[in-house]
Amino acid sequence: MRALVLFVLLLMPGLALAQAIGGQPRLSGNVPPTVAMKAPTVPAMIADDVRRPRNYPEQPPVIPHSIDGYQLTLNTNRCLTCHARQFVQGSGAPMISVTHFMDRDGQVLADVTPRRYFCTACHVTQADVQPLVPSTFRDALTPNER
Repeated sequence: MRALVLFVLLLMPGLALAQAIGGQPRLSGNVPPTVAMKAPTVPAMIADDVRRPRNYPEQPPVIPHSIDGYQLTLNTNRCLTCHARQFVQGSGAPMISVTHFMDRDGQVLADVTPRRYFCTACHVTQADVQPLVPSTFRDALTPNER
């Protein structure tokens, strides 16, 4: 029994390495990982202020505008200057979800809870680029065509 456990433990790293090298598409293409490559140019972000539909329930909405230069620190959150409850009337921006005011115990607070304060932990800007790897994701409402 010990010999079998030892064999499996010695074999596992080799299998993991073989899976990492073969079969799965790599983000760098066919270039070996030891070869230096020039970084691709950063694509322009989509900043048309059009609200995008969500792909699944509870998906955080994407950011439909530029956030270049936004300060998001422990003391400052530029997002809240438009999306906070008291500013949406004047800004026309959607108000942040009521879930952002709830603490871990479900208590509703007067201000954004610290665990939801850093917006870009969940919300991201979008770029019009091709996927790096193929995706077969399908929305639950998309008919299953076989």
